[in-house]
Amino acid sequence: MNKKSENILLSMWIIATIATIGSLYYSEVHGFVPCTYCWYQRILMYPLVIIIGVAIAQKNKRVALTTAIFSGLGTALAAYHYALQKLPLLQENAPSCGDGVPCTAQYVNYLGFITIPALSLIAFSLIFILSIRLMKMNK
Repeated sequence: MNKKSENILLSMWIIATIATIGSLYYSEVHGFVPCTYCWYQRILMYPLVIIIGVAIAQKNKRVALTTAIFSGLGTALAAYHYALQKLPLLQENAPSCGDGVPCTAQYVNYLGFITIPALSLIAFSLIFILSIRLMKMNK
């Protein structure tokens, strides 16, 4: 595996690790209870830390398809969740997430548009883009 592939894998791992630590920080330190869509995003992000970490240790760049699938699904889910929070039309018809935490809740709103699902969207999108780049390099 060449240095460029190693750097891409390391970048993906760093992004996934920061996203994982960030979500745990918001829930465990600040006490923000995750809604159902937040849990689904966690289910897609947390394994990426391990999957990419193992790929780095094994110098396995063929992991790109797996990371693209996880991050692609995560990107779609995070985009929908962010739209639920920010688009009034979707807010009116938003499904109830149960557990008393609505999926439209905005625990943080940095600069008026950066919410937790927006941060998740950024992380998943970056991992997806890097996964596609790694797949193209493998051809």
